[in-house]
Amino acid sequence: MRYSRDMRGYGETTPDPRWPGGARIAVQIVVNYEEGGENSIEHGDAASEAFLSEIIGAQPWPGQRHWNMESIYGYGARAGFWRLHRLLKDIPVTVYGVATALERAPEQVAAMQAAGWEIATHGLKWIDYRNIPAEVEAAHIAEAIRLHTAVTGERPYGFYQGRTSMNTVALGCEEGGFAYLADSIADDLPYWHLHQGKPQLMVPYTMDANDMRFSSGQGFGTGTDFFDYLRDSFDVLYAEGQAGAPKMMSVGLHCRLAGRPGRAAAVQRFLDHARGHEGVWFASRLDIARHWAREHPYQPRQAPSQMDRAAFVERFGSIYEHSPWVAERVWDGEMGAVHDSAGGLAARMAQVFRQASDAERLGVLNAHPDLAGKLAAARRLTADSTAEQASAGLDSLTDEERAIFTRLNEAYVARHGFPFIIAVRDHDKPGIMAAMQRRIDNDTATERAEAERQVMRIGELRLQAALGQGGAAPGR
Repeated sequence: MRYSRDMRGYGETTPDPRWPGGARIAVQIVVNYEEGGENSIEHGDAASEAFLSEIIGAQPWPGQRHWNMESIYGYGARAGFWRLHRLLKDIPVTVYGVATALERAPEQVAAMQAAGWEIATHGLKWIDYRNIPAEVEAAHIAEAIRLHTAVTGERPYGFYQGRTSMNTVALGCEEGGFAYLADSIADDLPYWHLHQGKPQLMVPYTMDANDMRFSSGQGFGTGTDFFDYLRDSFDVLYAEGQAGAPKMMSVGLHCRLAGRPGRAAAVQRFLDHARGHEGVWFASRLDIARHWAREHPYQPRQAPSQMDRAAFVERFGSIYEHSPWVAERVWDGEMGAVHDSAGGLAARMAQVFRQASDAERLGVLNAHPDLAGKLAAARRLTADSTAEQASAGLDSLTDEERAIFTRLNEAYVARHGFPFIIAVRDHDKPGIMAAMQRRIDNDTATERAEAERQVMRIGELRLQAALGQGGAAPGR
């Protein structure tokens, strides 16, 4: 089974985004413009809207208009937008614009364009696509682009559906004209997503630094709550940037929510806080996408989880000495992006090894050659073992050293029934010899456990050599 979700991402060490001017953080503010695109009987929908409003727990009214709901959305267009525009008109902002809402907002669109804001598409209508067939959603995306172009004069280069289906990201990739998709909340940095072998840049969005939590049962109650959360998010990310790992901070605003006076004050306080720091890059999502594509273009790499069985076993079948069955069982099980790094693949191989039968594990131990033994002298070691023994100088022993190793190897096997095993790359020659002398007197159960740990460590070191510490995950 191939697991489609990438639960590894960039791993422990994130790439340096190299933000312009050496910025320590990229701050990206989104203004969602949905008013006039929401569910409404007047828009041809079956029921009224029930999402992201002041009415906690609102339910759709089938076949009826909901005056309070409509007027809440109306506030966003009539008043909230203009308040946010006054606060943000000097900042590079991205608008998530629902196409039918933009069509009903010529003055607001003109103001967005006069401010130089990017207008990305937020789909054709502000509706839930969860149960809408893929072909219908694809038609809506195409119509959203057509209508967006007619309203703004230019096609959108960013796409955020928001209320997605399982098909949304695939359809966005297949459309082919987007510089980025934003239907992801998976990271603090952009990343490349592969769809049918083709890369698509994702610029992740946010659900936490988002005023939508004013409309949820567990969320922000006051503007101070919102400001505190934005400030703390900024401070943590800014500190990470100062420490050498800059990130991106997304802030999500809605005209009918953050456009209310008591919440707009929180937005202003956050802007003041962010502007009070050096090295802050305010950017649109399109700015960020183009920067990332230029500085971190997609780089195809063969990922272990995407290899066919024969190629995988050929490449990794020798990681456990003369025991290709470990690699075979790894491939036959669940594999995903987490196994495309040296550490992830080593962990899965170790898991398979630990779950093997006692006889199988003992067989792996017995497949290992003696250190500096007859096979080494006859140059009959595997390539991995040859390189490992050479790394500790075991290929250039004096006659006296060779005699000591021979004596210790024979005594060890006679006592425990399997060869002495140690991750040679972790030690030098004197350290290996000292370990042999120390471990030879262990009871066999203790020594068996230690030998198995060393086998797994050898596998980890071999994979690091084969894949590098960061692994070979595609597109990073």
